[in-house]
Order: sequence, then C-alpha cells, then structure tokens
Amino acid sequence: MAPGRTCDCPYDPLYTLSSEKDHSKSNVHIQLVGDKVVKAPMLRSMFSSLIHFPGHNLCLEGKDPVPPFIDRRWRGRAQQRLEALQKLAAAQSSLQIPQIVYEDPEVSGRNRYKYFARPLIPSNKLLPLNVAYAMAKTEPYVHSATRDSKVFGPKLRTLGTQTDYRDGETQTDPYSPEYVVPSGSVPELLTLATLTWGRGLPAGLAEVEMIERAREKRAWEATLPTMDSTSQITKRRKMMDDMERKEWAFREQEIEKLQEVRLEVLKKLLQRREKNQNELDAKRLDDHWQNHQKAKEEKIKKIQHDCALMLRKLIAKRKNVMGKLERRDIIKEYTDFASQTYAPLSRIGYFPDNHSECYVVKNFYLNTFAGLCELEASLPDSFTQAKIKAPKPKYTTTKTGFIKRSARLEVELAQVHQALLERKNKIKEPKKPLRFLEKVEKPVPRPPTPIMENPSIEEEETELAVICLQKLLRGRAIQNMMFEGKEKRLELIRELRTTHALQEDGQLLLKAEEQMTRALQQQHDLQMHKLSSMENHLAREEGRALANIFDFLSKELVRLQEERKIHAFVMLAERQRRMREAEESGRRQVEERRRQEEDEIFRQVVKVHQSTIDSYLEDIILSSMEDTAEEQAREEIQRMAVEINDIAYEMESRRTRLQSEEIVAELVYDFLIPEAEKMFIREKVRQSQRKHIYAAHQIIHGGTERVLADLALHQETSASKIKGDPPAGTASAALSGTAAGPSAAESACSAPIAHELAKFLCEESPGETAVNLSDGLDKDPTAS
Repeated sequence: MAPGRTCDCPYDPLYTLSSEKDHSKSNVHIQLVGDKVVKAPMLRSMFSSLIHFPGHNLCLEGKDPVPPFIDRRWRGRAQQRLEALQKLAAAQSSLQIPQIVYEDPEVSGRNRYKYFARPLIPSNKLLPLNVAYAMAKTEPYVHSATRDSKVFGPKLRTLGTQTDYRDGETQTDPYSPEYVVPSGSVPELLTLATLTWGRGLPAGLAEVEMIERAREKRAWEATLPTMDSTSQITKRRKMMDDMERKEWAFREQEIEKLQEVRLEVLKKLLQRREKNQNELDAKRLDDHWQNHQKAKEEKIKKIQHDCALMLRKLIAKRKNVMGKLERRDIIKEYTDFASQTYAPLSRIGYFPDNHSECYVVKNFYLNTFAGLCELEASLPDSFTQAKIKAPKPKYTTTKTGFIKRSARLEVELAQVHQALLERKNKIKEPKKPLRFLEKVEKPVPRPPTPIMENPSIEEEETELAVICLQKLLRGRAIQNMMFEGKEKRLELIRELRTTHALQEDGQLLLKAEEQMTRALQQQHDLQMHKLSSMENHLAREEGRALANIFDFLSKELVRLQEERKIHAFVMLAERQRRMREAEESGRRQVEERRRQEEDEIFRQVVKVHQSTIDSYLEDIILSSMEDTAEEQAREEIQRMAVEINDIAYEMESRRTRLQSEEIVAELVYDFLIPEAEKMFIREKVRQSQRKHIYAAHQIIHGGTERVLADLALHQETSASKIKGDPPAGTASAALSGTAAGPSAAESACSAPIAHELAKFLCEESPGETAVNLSDGLDKDPTAS
C-alpha cells in the first residue's frame, strides 16, 4: 500500500486481503493516521496559567478520515459463502446458484479517469496537470527558447503512470499488432502464424525442431527441377518419393515416441494405484490392530480396578479379623484430617447447617414488611414496570406482490444450513470386514488389428500426380485473388503514401498549441494553490474550536453515563444479595421440613411394626378360640341331631293323614300368602308415589330455571356497569348460554331443592321409597 493511499481498503472494491485479521489491521491503521494532538480543557482549572496546575491536557484526537456511510465490513465473507454454495451445488445437483453479473466498468469510456492517475513523485518543480482547456484561436504566440526552458523546464521528461488494475486483470496474452505484407515477399515469420500463446509459444525444443524441418523443406522445394521435360519430371517424382518416405519414417518415430510416453504414464499410474492399495491395506490393518489394542487396554484397566477394590476390602477386613471392639483414639482422630472430627457424616446424626442463622445479615429493609415497602417505593418505575414492545412482523413481500431478495436469501441459507446439518449428522456406516475373496474378471481380449493391402505402384503414381495437379491449381487461384484485391484498393494505397508526407507541418502546429496551454495551466495552478491554502487555514481554525467544544461535551456525557451505570450496578447487586438470602432461607426450611418428615416416617414405621405384632397375636388367639368353639359346636350339633332324628322317627310313625294335611296348610299360610301380600303392597305404594315424583320434578325444574335466569341477569348488569354499557339480553338467552353444561349456580341451587323433596317424600311415605329417591338424586343431581 502506498503512503498516500491508506484508505484503499474501504474504498477500492478490487482491494483484496488474505483474512479478516488483516482487514481489521488496515482499519486500525486508517484510524491512527488521522489522529492528531489537541488540547483538552480541564473543568476545574480551565482558566489557570500555573505550571503545576495546568488548565488543559494534551490528548490524541480520534479524527476518522473515512465517512460513516462507507461500509467497513470485510468483503471476503460473501466470497466464502459463494464458494461454500458452489461446493454444495457440486455435491447436490438440485441446488441452483444464481449467476453473478458484473457491471461494465467502462474503462475506455466515462470511468477512464478512475483507473489512471499521476504518481506521487516528490519534486520541487511545478508539473502541469492532465487537463487541457479549449482556447480560442488567436495570433500565433511567439516565445523564446530561454523563457520556455525557465518556465516549463526541459522539453523531454520521463513520467510514470500508476494504474488501479490488479495482477488478476492484466493482459496475459502478448499483443500482436496488425501487419501489412509487401507484394512479392513472403516473410518467414508468417509461417509461424498458427502458433499462439500457450500453444507453441514460447517456443521449446519441439517447436525449434519443427521450424528447422520447415526450413529444410522450403530449401528442398527450391531445389526441385522444373516440369519442362520427361527426364525432369521423372527426377522430380523420384525426389518427392524419397521425401515422402523420409516424412513417413519421421512420423513413425514420433508415433513410437508418443507410445513410449504413454507407456511411461501407464506404468506410473499402475505404480500409483498399487501404492494406494498397499496404503489402504496397511491402514485397515492398523485400524484392526488399534481396535484390538483399545479392547485389551480397557480389559486390563477393568481388571486392575477390580483388583485394587478387592485389595482394599481385604485390607479393611484384616484390620479387625477377630471382630473386637476398639476404644476411641482421640489423638489419632485429631491428627487425621479425613476423620469424623473434621468431616462428620450427616447419616451419623450431625448436620453442619444447624445454628447457621447467626450468620444471617439482619437488615431493617430486608427483614420487615415496612422496610421492603419503603425500599420498593424508592425504586423508579422502570424497575417494577417492564415496558415490552410488541415485535413488528417482517414483511417478506413488497407492495406489488414480489418476494424480497432478503427473504429469498434467508430461505436459501436455511436450506443450505439444513443440508449441512443433515450431512454433518449423517451416521457413517462402519467398515465391513472382508468375508470372501472377490473374483477379478479378466478383460475380453482385443480383436486383431486389421491390415490393409498395399496398393499397386501404378495407382499410387496416378494418385500422386492428381494431388500435385490440385496443389498447382489452388496456388494459382490464390495468386489471382491477391492480384485482384491489390488492383481494387490501389487508390487507397496511394492516398496513404501521400498523407504520410503531410504530417510534419501538423506536428509543428500541435507543439505550439501545447506550449500555450501549458502556460495557461501554470497560471491556473497558482491561483488554485492560493485559494486552497486560505481554505485550509480557515478550516483548521474552525475545526480546532469545534473539537475543543465537542471534547468537553463528550467527556461530560461519558461521566453521566458512568454514574448511571454504577448506580444500576449497585441496585442489581443489592437485588441479587436479597434473592440469594431468600433462596438460602428457602433451602433451610426445606431441609428442616424433610428432617421432620423423616422423623415422622420413622415413628410411623415403628408404630406399624408394633400394630403388626399385636394383630398377629390377636389373630392367633382368635383362630385358636374359633377352632375350639367349632369343635364343641360340631359335637353338640351331632348329639342334638341324633336326638331330633329319634323324636322325628317316633312322630312319623304315630302321625295320621289329617295331621299331615294340617302341617302342609300351615306351611302355605306361613310362607306363600305373606309373600304375595308384600308384592301387592309394594305395587300399591309405587302407584301412590308417582304423583309425588311428578310434583318433585316440577318443583326442581321451576326453581332451577328461575335461579339461572336471575343469575344471568345479575351477570349482565355487573358487566354493563364495568363497561358502562346498558344491559342486553333476556333470561331466555341466559338459559341458552348455560344449557351447554352444568354450572356452579345450578349445582348450588339443586342441592337444597333435592333435600327438601327427599324430606317431603319421607314424610308422605317413609321407608324404602325415600331412600331410593335420595340415592338417585345423589347419583345424578342434575337429572330432570
């Protein structure tokens, strides 16, 4: 980067850097170049003139030479994103990347001035600008050579040009100027017109040999005899045959060389393939060996861990083999920092959180309700009332209905991100081991090369004669065409020859006009220099005054912002301390509650154990009593059964027919007639209760509908009072709104009505019917 072009990084679109780190370095360099030392006044000693109590300090003024609207971001991210999309598009054919269309720079048009500028050459002499002013035609200006040399310096001066082109945009192919071939001459250089840059140029050993062969062939063609006699024709034919044989032999040599090169390339490819295959096999073997080594190391680690664990257990058992009780060694416990004295366990019964309330900070503002209210009242409204702005929806379409470019880019980026995630999270399939040997099929043998039969000598001579005649005819036709073209453009050739001689006078006039314009340019430069110096002085003074004012105001603003930040940090720290204390007290309460629960669980478990023992003993005693009573009852029943059987047999032997019919009548009168009477009475009671049930249904429905209507009317009046609108709707609307399901008012109203109905039915017909009705109402209180 040149010293006078430090701002190329943000301005020049063709300026490239290797990374974002270099880009940030160049931005910092631009910022430091524009800094200068300024006086910053001190508020307390602004008007002091003492040395030990100065009124100002010297500081660097951060003057940014680049305007704020210039984009300073690194332009390499877009290129990286484009390269990533191109790689992804190569892997996925369905992804389409929009083609980049560059704007025409118009280098040779209106933007020519942007690509050429004068170099920054330090010199004390005044150089003319690259501006030419159109002057009115006046009398020729007479000047002397001495005056011209004093004002403008020497006539010849070497100047440089600095361009904004980069190496990537310069011309790579050498420039080939137009040329004119004089008549009657064939330059040797034109025989190499088929060679271009990259295809034969710059010339190598093969091109040099080709040029030498072409020279030898042209010399051989010059030595060919003329075709004016039969002997000369025979001699010419013999020479052409020899040359053709030489050419065929040279062509065979070239083919052999190409075949040898191809064989070498094929050998290298085979060697490379064999080397890659060997590397792949070695890598597979290394992977298998590594896997087995890892498995072996894991097994060894597990065995060592189990061995250490068992050794520790055996050592602990050997310490007290006899199982004797040892006394407490206080000295040993206090010397061992891992003992229960320094680190007691909570399962033994010691809780280190006991008596921790002595460390709690006691504060009036935190421990009392009045203090919290006062502390809350001192806070501003911004701490208690959060202001949340509703996010505005993003409009991805324009007014005309087209999708914005940013929306399309977001969709494309989301698709690319999803594809990258899928590719990243894709599970690699494990390498499958080789199970079977694969058979390599041999390629099909190539067919034999066909062999052409040699033509006869007479046919070959006839064909060569025809070819020679064709060449002669084509050469003559080309000569005639060139001669006709020269005759057609003969006047233009003469005009070019005459205008070349008239250019000397025009050059002298141009030199005189150039000297006049240089003198005028020098005067214009002097005036512009004076005006620019005056403007620079005025701007410097204005900038110094404004800089002092702005510096003072910016410092005051920074001081106020810092005070507010410190205040906010203090409030946040106080709030965090209160929250931590509240969390600690909550954890302590939870721990105490858990401890009480564990104590209660232990008491309940002991109580269950005691009750289990009592119930077990009681069951044993009851079972033994039941078994004894059952045995005694069984013996008593057997004894009574024997006596009853004896009495029954004796009565049966003495009973008559009349006594048997009397016994049957007594059984019918005692069992069948009372059951029929009961069924008749039940049907009669059911018939008498139907009218009471119908009346109860009417009472329930009438009371429920009336209460629901009053409730809906009351809700509408309360809503209208809140909103300020008159009540609307009727009781029927309220009934229709509440008919979708049971409500709280419905259940609260139907319960007392159901109890009143049950009491009424119990008074009318007490007994089974009232119980059935109350059961039905309890099961379905909303049935109607």
